Amino acid sequence: MTTTNATAAPHTSVSTHILDTSVGRPAQGVAVSLSAREGSGAAWAALGRSATDPDGRCKDLPALPEGTTHVRLDFGTEDYFLGEGQGPAAVAADQQADAQQDAPANRDSGAFFPEVAITFAVKPGEHYHVPLLLNPFGYSVYRGS
Repeated sequence: MTTTNATAAPHTSVSTHILDTSVGRPAQGVAVSLSAREGSGAAWAALGRSATDPDGRCKDLPALPEGTTHVRLDFGTEDYFLGEGQGPAAVAADQQADAQQDAPANRDSGAFFPEVAITFAVKPGEHYHVPLLLNPFGYSVYRGS
C-alpha cells in the first residue's frame, strides 16, 4: 500500500478593522462584505459578510479561494454615520449635551461616503490585514500586519 503526501494549497486570508478618527474609537456595527476574483477581467464572487465588533474588527471573514488574485472589501459606512447600530450618531443620542460639541455638524444630514470599497491584489499563502481609518469626510487605508 502506498501513501501520498498531499501538500495543502497555501492559505490566503484577509482581516480588517475600522477606527473612527473623528471620535477616537473603534467603529462598531459597520457592515463588511468580502469579494474575490481570479484576474483583472474576471467577475467578482461574493465570499461573505460580517460586521465590526465592539473593537472595530471583523474576525470571521472566510479564507480566499485558490486562484484569487484580487480582493474587494466593501464597508457600509452610511448606516454607521446615520446612527444605525453603534455609530457615533447613536452615541451622540445617548450623550446629547457632551456629544453635540464634539460631533461634526453634518452627521445627521447624511453620509458623505455612504460606502467605501477597497480593492487590492493578493498572493497565495499570505495574510492581508487592511485597516480603515474613517471620519465623516475622509478615509485612509493601508496594509497592516
